[in-house]
Amino acid sequence: MSKIFALAMVVIKELYRRKDFYVLFILTALITLLLGSINLFNDDKIVRYLKEVCLLLIWASSLVIAIVTTARQIPAERENRTIFPLLAKPVSRAQLVLGKFTGCWLTCGLALLIFYVFFCVVSGTHEHHWPLLNYFQALWLHWWMLAIVIALTLLGSLIFTASSSNSTIIFIVVIGILLLARHLGKVALQLLDPAQTIVYAVYMAIPHLEFFDVRDLIVHNGELIAWWAWGIATLYALGYSAFLLLLAWLVFRRKALN
Repeated sequence: MSKIFALAMVVIKELYRRKDFYVLFILTALITLLLGSINLFNDDKIVRYLKEVCLLLIWASSLVIAIVTTARQIPAERENRTIFPLLAKPVSRAQLVLGKFTGCWLTCGLALLIFYVFFCVVSGTHEHHWPLLNYFQALWLHWWMLAIVIALTLLGSLIFTASSSNSTIIFIVVIGILLLARHLGKVALQLLDPAQTIVYAVYMAIPHLEFFDVRDLIVHNGELIAWWAWGIATLYALGYSAFLLLLAWLVFRRKALN
C-alpha cells in the first residue's frame, strides 16, 4: 500500500504544478459571479438558474481534470522512460495501475471539494439556505462517478497510442452516456430482434454515469436522497471501477513497455 500511495502523491503534486485546475476554477468562479451579479430582487428562478450554470461548469471542469490528468499518466511515463526505474523498484504493474488511479481520484476529490465549497458559498449567499447534507451527497456521488471515468480513461491509455486520441474518445463516450444512456432502454423496446437485443445489451453493459447526476435535486432544493439508494450507487461505482481497473491490469501486463 505504501508504494501505491507514494505513486498517488506524485500525481497529486503534478496537479499543483500544472495550471489546468487553476484556469478552470477561475473561469468557473468568474462566470458564476458574473451571473450572480445580475440577480435582481432575489428572484428564485434567477438563483436556480445561477446554481444550474455553476453546477454545469463544475461537472464540465471535473471531467476535463479527470480525463486529461489520467490520460497522460502512463503514456508520459513511457515517453520519459521513467516507467523502467519505477518497475525496477520493484513496483508491480498492478501497483502502478492502482497508484495512478488513486492519485488521479484523490486529485479529483480535492478539486471537487474546492468547487463544491465555492458553490455552497455562492448558493448560500443568494438563498440564505445551507443544505449541507444534500451537497455532501452530491459531492460524494460526483466523486464516485469520476472514479469510473478515471478507471475507463486509464484503460484507454493502455489501448490507444496517443493520450490526445484517448482523451477525445473518452470525452465522447462519457458525454454520450450522460446524455443518451438513460434513453437506450426505451429505444430498445421499440426495436425488433436482433437490434433490440443488441441495444439492450449495450444498455446493460455501459456504466450508467447518469445515476450519479443529482444536479436537478440540488438546483430545485429537493429532498435528501435515500441513504440506501446513495449506498447502492456507491457500491455500483466501486464495482464498475474495480472491473475496469482489472481490465487495465490485464492489458498492461501483456503490453510491451517499449
